[in-house]
Amino acid sequence: MSRIIDTHIHVWDFTRAEYPWLKGDTSILNRTYSIDEIKEERIEAGITDGVMVQASCNMDDTRLMLELAAQNDWIHGVVCWLPLLDTAETARLLEEELLPNPYFVGMRHLIHDEPDAQWLLQPAVIESLQLLAKNNKPYDVVGVKPEHIETVLKVAAKVPGLKFVFDHLNAPPIPSKEQFGRWGSLMKEAAAHPQFHAKISGLGTASGNFEGRTKEDIKPYVAFALEHFGTERCFCGGDWPVSLLANSYQQTWMNTKSILESLLGENELEAVYFSNANRFYQLGL
Repeated sequence: MSRIIDTHIHVWDFTRAEYPWLKGDTSILNRTYSIDEIKEERIEAGITDGVMVQASCNMDDTRLMLELAAQNDWIHGVVCWLPLLDTAETARLLEEELLPNPYFVGMRHLIHDEPDAQWLLQPAVIESLQLLAKNNKPYDVVGVKPEHIETVLKVAAKVPGLKFVFDHLNAPPIPSKEQFGRWGSLMKEAAAHPQFHAKISGLGTASGNFEGRTKEDIKPYVAFALEHFGTERCFCGGDWPVSLLANSYQQTWMNTKSILESLLGENELEAVYFSNANRFYQLGL
């Protein structure tokens, strides 16, 4: 396999941005993480290209990632944050700062940290998402509940030109081993719409209860995504450093590759490893 894009890499730098979700966190995640930390493991894992994804709902985090992308030739895109509740400011930032930047390839908001699972349906947010669609930039959905899938189905109807990807497959019910329940019904409904894509990422830690989780626990949910979204609308991400709660960077990718290579042929693997993400994020590789 010549190229593999890791479409889900985080960094955080406590000297550059605020990360409210890490306040009081007692895990290994509560420190600054530099992109340089995965250099050797990335090469050993065969990851040739990368996309960085927002880790906080502020522009400081976004600007940090854009700087790092410009400094690391294997990083080709950044999924940024925008203040969707302020459509005028979103428009200004798009025009003045993000659209002129070649590394801006999409956006995300930490909807799973919002008390209201229907946060995206607020009128101002819909107006801002319409600006994204107008400029042909996709939206990463970081949902953890079936209600998040229900919400984005409604958003998609209101913003038909917007492309979406479900980060971490919207947290499938791996801990309960349910196959596939309400999650499955809603993901199947989403898959029927060509707007929706599926990111095979973060499954080592998805939904908690991950100690002792094996690739065999994860495999049925990957197979489900591939079956319903098709091999032309699925791609992969490592979710480092969150993934460190379960495995090293290299082991996370060894597990992902082992699962995919047991399910797909060579041409399908090339699509899921590389060409689908290249097309979705318009990386131009």
